[in-house]
Amino acid sequence: MNVLMISPGYPAEMAFFTRGLGQAGATVLGLGDQSPDALPQTARDALDHYVRVGSLADEDQIFATVRDLARRISIDQVECLWEPYMVLAARLREQLGLPGLTVAQTVPFRDKERMKQLLDAAGLRTPWHVAARTVAEVRAAAERVGYPLIVKPVDGAGSADTYRADSAAELDAILPSLRHVPQVSVEEFIDGEEFTYDTICAGGRVLVENICQYHPRPLLTKIHEWISPITMALRDLDAPGLQGGRELGGAVLRALGFRDGFTHMEWYRKADGEVVFGEIGARPPGARTVDVMNYATDADLFSAWAQAVTHGRIAQPVERRYNAGSVFKRARGAGRITRYEGLDHLLAEYGDHVAAIDLLPLGAPRRDWRATLIADGMVIVRHPELPKAMEMVQRFAAELHLFAG
Repeated sequence: MNVLMISPGYPAEMAFFTRGLGQAGATVLGLGDQSPDALPQTARDALDHYVRVGSLADEDQIFATVRDLARRISIDQVECLWEPYMVLAARLREQLGLPGLTVAQTVPFRDKERMKQLLDAAGLRTPWHVAARTVAEVRAAAERVGYPLIVKPVDGAGSADTYRADSAAELDAILPSLRHVPQVSVEEFIDGEEFTYDTICAGGRVLVENICQYHPRPLLTKIHEWISPITMALRDLDAPGLQGGRELGGAVLRALGFRDGFTHMEWYRKADGEVVFGEIGARPPGARTVDVMNYATDADLFSAWAQAVTHGRIAQPVERRYNAGSVFKRARGAGRITRYEGLDHLLAEYGDHVAAIDLLPLGAPRRDWRATLIADGMVIVRHPELPKAMEMVQRFAAELHLFAG
């Protein structure tokens, strides 16, 4: 099987999915805008052929390039796990007559307003929502939805360009920050705990499912630099408080007709137990969450995805063995990393349960915490018991400090 992988080396985790395709026995053809030398070694080793284009946003060039490639090499499947180019992948499938998500099936995973309209029609609980393109439309939508509310791009990813407003004055204050966004969704703010529902599917069957909880909610971590964001992959998916989210996740997949690949959904649990849909992407979770899922299961879910999309099954069952949590750290100060504090004593206490440490080295320039959740590094811990896992991530969040100067 010859699989065309769009952007096989960027973002960084794409290299591991590319490797997974090779491990699943596929001949992997890469198409991207990185130079061959800039591809991660993991991706280079897995690719049988690579075509560089000037820009993945230049669809005319892409279509011409892929048509030329298809005359020389048979293409059996097109895969793309980077959200901005999933519609491009769908158009290529339609042009080549290949199976997989069509444009019509892909758009609801990119357009948050269309997504919620389909789920509303299926009788699923979504936040009240209105699409808007102009300042006047945003203000009118706010009057309909009421405060507090959320304003987010209809085709965004994660919490980028997402804002909460508790009043008309706060809404006016954030509108200048959204001038570059063509269309937004104005939504009811759901006050509750925030979780994910992540799956790998084949033939419409859920082969792997995962639930993470965010501590605190991502919107808060976007506002406050001092917060160390935590994502905890939960071991016990049969816990009573998670069943509403699992049922909602399955219903969402059925309503959107998803069949093959990775999905990443976010949902809310209110204080009264009501479960509310957030949003869903036909892609894996970002911010190293697949790594967290791997540590929770002792599995390679990059390869499991590849097996699912090429063979319709996963070779080995995936067992949930641990609660695994990531903690992202943001350095204090500006400039380059000068020192760490707290790491040694935390490792002395919890070292047997620390699965990964990936902090910026001393002397490296600190990253813009507003632009990347990963920020200046991360720690992943795991433990079979949730209270102990939570104790560890909270200690690393509170007691590990990075300094820049």
